[in-house]
Amino acid sequence: MISVVIPAYNEENAILLTIQHIEKVLNELQISPWEIVVVDDGSSDETPNRLKNLSKSSPIKTIRHPHNLGYGRSLKDGITAAQYETIVITDADLTYPFEHLKDLLSEYEKGFDMVVGKRTGQFYRESIIKSPLRKILKFLVEFTAGRSIPDINSGFRIFSKSVVKQYFKHLCDTFSFTTSMTLAYMMTGKTVQYVEIPYHQRKGQTKVRLIKDSLRTLQYILQAINYYNPLKIFILFALICFSGALISFCMSAFFGLTSGFYLGIGGLLTCIIIFCFGLIADLLKQIMDK
Repeated sequence: MISVVIPAYNEENAILLTIQHIEKVLNELQISPWEIVVVDDGSSDETPNRLKNLSKSSPIKTIRHPHNLGYGRSLKDGITAAQYETIVITDADLTYPFEHLKDLLSEYEKGFDMVVGKRTGQFYRESIIKSPLRKILKFLVEFTAGRSIPDINSGFRIFSKSVVKQYFKHLCDTFSFTTSMTLAYMMTGKTVQYVEIPYHQRKGQTKVRLIKDSLRTLQYILQAINYYNPLKIFILFALICFSGALISFCMSAFFGLTSGFYLGIGGLLTCIIIFCFGLIADLLKQIMDK
């Protein structure tokens, strides 16, 4: 029993092909029963009409937002409307090879709380602009989670409906949904497994606004860290101040600058203060948990 949830926003060129491919894979894998939940996130193109025509002859459940509410909100609404416990999410632009569902299911059946498709291939290569932004976000998430994360925001994953709904109020309503979901699972001791999949060229135009969505993702990552393990973020800032203090001391010793020595002292004191604030934040978190 599987519910496949597909968020769609202006995907007139690919939505029908995506649904047909998913139906074909589910039937080939002899999965029964299954359902497909498509959430039209206020599309302004022909996506709504394509879904209306399809729903006349196919057992597809469709949800339509009156206007664009975001990728994460679409997934939340689709997951809530799904009738089966096992949830699979994927995109509507044919970038994820749904035929690899059998590989994800194979790992999921071993008892993992979530299995994620790790994207590979030439169409997932990072651009000059995306690369540093993605590395910063990846570092923050891995530092917080304390483990290597091959793909922090892959949109092809399988998990339990009852488990993910516990985190809904802390998951982002925009493109950061999968990133915040990964962090929430790992910060609360849930098991996450990765399976390599080839990433295909998308049909249509990307909806990601690089700078704006990256900054929003950074915001939600910091909020998640502050909620699940606040001491981690304070330690990171304390280490930055400590590194600055060491650099100041070295410059003072090498160039004989008195100002460098004072800057180093100030950096060390700031480091201690930040760390103490982190201990207080961690104590407050423990009190709130109780």
